[in-house]
Amino acid sequence: MTDRTHRLIIALLATCVVSATTFAADGEKLSPELRKRTDAAIDRGLAFLRNAQAPDGGWRAFENTDPAFTALAAKCFAQAPDYGPKHEVTQRAFDFIAKSAQPDGGIYIPDEGHRNYYTSVAVMALALSPEMRHREIVAKAQKFLTGLQWDEAEGYEKDQVFYGGAGYGHGKRPDLSNTQMMLEALHDSGLSPENPVYKKALVFISRCQMLPETNDQPFAAGGDGGFIYSAANGGESKAGTDERDGRKVLRCYGSMTYSGFKSMLYAGLAHDDPRVRAAYDWIRQNYTLDANPNMPDAQAQQGLFYFYHVFARAMQAWGEDTIVDAKGGQHDWRADLCEKLISLQHPDGSWINPTDRWYESNPNLVTAYSVLALQATLK
Repeated sequence: MTDRTHRLIIALLATCVVSATTFAADGEKLSPELRKRTDAAIDRGLAFLRNAQAPDGGWRAFENTDPAFTALAAKCFAQAPDYGPKHEVTQRAFDFIAKSAQPDGGIYIPDEGHRNYYTSVAVMALALSPEMRHREIVAKAQKFLTGLQWDEAEGYEKDQVFYGGAGYGHGKRPDLSNTQMMLEALHDSGLSPENPVYKKALVFISRCQMLPETNDQPFAAGGDGGFIYSAANGGESKAGTDERDGRKVLRCYGSMTYSGFKSMLYAGLAHDDPRVRAAYDWIRQNYTLDANPNMPDAQAQQGLFYFYHVFARAMQAWGEDTIVDAKGGQHDWRADLCEKLISLQHPDGSWINPTDRWYESNPNLVTAYSVLALQATLK
């Protein structure tokens, strides 16, 4: 029996004996006291975002209002019971996003070079709109996103490493961050998991997993079941490398592992699929909300709020209330995440990452990530 198999068996047995949280009332995801504080944190975050909304209905990335930042904020309001998709704040945001719809079906700023990312977050927001004009934009954007996927249309076959992935736009090498954003947008906008785009994406996603049993790429040798940033060009990890048995191995890290884990679930893989179980075992081995898991110490706070957002969506997709870590400790992931985010909120209702990378010095972006993560804990 391999060490990985032993760990998986322990995880399965532990999961079987864990009951629903004893702190929450029947039918509730959080205790009444924590639910009250979480609702208050969300309300403060929404108040900050509402005050930051520009006259044109958008939110500023830096100097200018931006459809991607606006889409994330708009989704916060569309999902909030006191606002909803018909509220004036939300409608103005939806209309601002819609102005960036392009003739090719994408929703982006032509000169920005982030067509997949922009269109994906725009679809996540506009999919919540009841307006037919917005639904028509979403339908066109779905086709645009599936067209960005590297597949036979670009002359790629399954044995080629780009196959199934998505990058920032046409001609851009694929990565797991863009691929998971695309799949989340398609999932949230109702595209059936039977659509071929998911099965194709699984080919690329599996190649981003450091699991030699199911990854045909040489760099996966010695991997531990977590995920890296991209399988393209010999493999790439934003966390660098580890030293194992005298050789360098690409280092897996939290934001990408939860992204891959979530994407596999959206693509219809079962809980007992070996790729899913290996990813969940990595999550158990590296469970923390104090840092982006397994990033080197000097980079541990980079992309932290992106991680919180993808963590919440991944665990929501997993559908279980408790994570049993590698030492047998039981974690109510919803309560843990709420407590962490509440502790990091600023008095004005915003969140910001002092470690500035991937735009996390922008309070509009980070506050939207945080509110979305908190909202996911309530579902």
